[in-house]
Amino acid sequence: MPTTRKSHLDPFAIALLLACCMFWGFQQVLVKATMAEVPPVFQACLRFAVSSLAVAAWCRWRGVRLGLGSEPAGAWRFGLLAGALFAAEFACIHAGLQYTLASRLTVFLYSAPFWVALLLPRFVPGERLRGWQWLGLACAFAGMALALGEGLFRHPAGSAYPLGWFGDALGLLAGLLWGLTTVVIRTTSFARVAPEKQLLYQVGVSAALLPLVSIALGEAWALDFSAFAAGSLLLQALVGGFASYLAWMWMLAHYPATRMSVFVFLTPVFALLFGAWWLGEPLSAGLLAAMALVGTGIVLVNRQPAVQTQQKPA
Repeated sequence: MPTTRKSHLDPFAIALLLACCMFWGFQQVLVKATMAEVPPVFQACLRFAVSSLAVAAWCRWRGVRLGLGSEPAGAWRFGLLAGALFAAEFACIHAGLQYTLASRLTVFLYSAPFWVALLLPRFVPGERLRGWQWLGLACAFAGMALALGEGLFRHPAGSAYPLGWFGDALGLLAGLLWGLTTVVIRTTSFARVAPEKQLLYQVGVSAALLPLVSIALGEAWALDFSAFAAGSLLLQALVGGFASYLAWMWMLAHYPATRMSVFVFLTPVFALLFGAWWLGEPLSAGLLAAMALVGTGIVLVNRQPAVQTQQKPA
């Protein structure tokens, strides 16, 4: 049965997006808090290994066929490409958290909507943004810049991170990789693969590739975790790597990606709040103004054009 795509975000999609963004903001802080016990990329290895099992079980329960013969010809190649991009994104995120603040890395990571907005319309004309929507996108990013400006340029904790620029660069690269993953999913035959199977490609390839990255970085592997570390890894795997991404993949198949993408600007706000609460990362005085800008940007990007009266044919 063909997938029905909507031209706007309904209240259910908005609520789901907000829940995902809140958890993703918390997740960056959770990964950093767990680094004292579990090396960052090794965390990602374990996370996606468990996520792969959960997604595979979900596919079997939902009757999603996993064989290559059940998908469009050649789609598996794009699935592997999407999986490799996804794995590289998370290698950059987890490695980058060693060198910079969680909130600081997150603002660079969430440059992804700009890459989507710039690249996707070249392949999907219906995803083009109008002038006021570009204004909304710029408004949302201005909010992020305001909220995290101190952390980016004159943060008091900057001396504690002498290689902070490297962490920032990894965050920016991760944002580009995320944007490219979205473009691959939307513009190739991989778009006709079930969302659950799309996610399985991404977490499965990541589970296969990230151990190699962890070994290359010289990370120590151990499975003797505290209750906190075990709970953190399960939360990252089952909520972060399974439920929230499955929801995101489903929404990509039903709603406009460019309108969805602007919501992710809320994630750095949540990361800033959780980082201040848990890790003691400084809370910007401009946060309330930033939230107002982000809210304005979301309204502008999701604003629907006025319905024009159609004339009857002569």
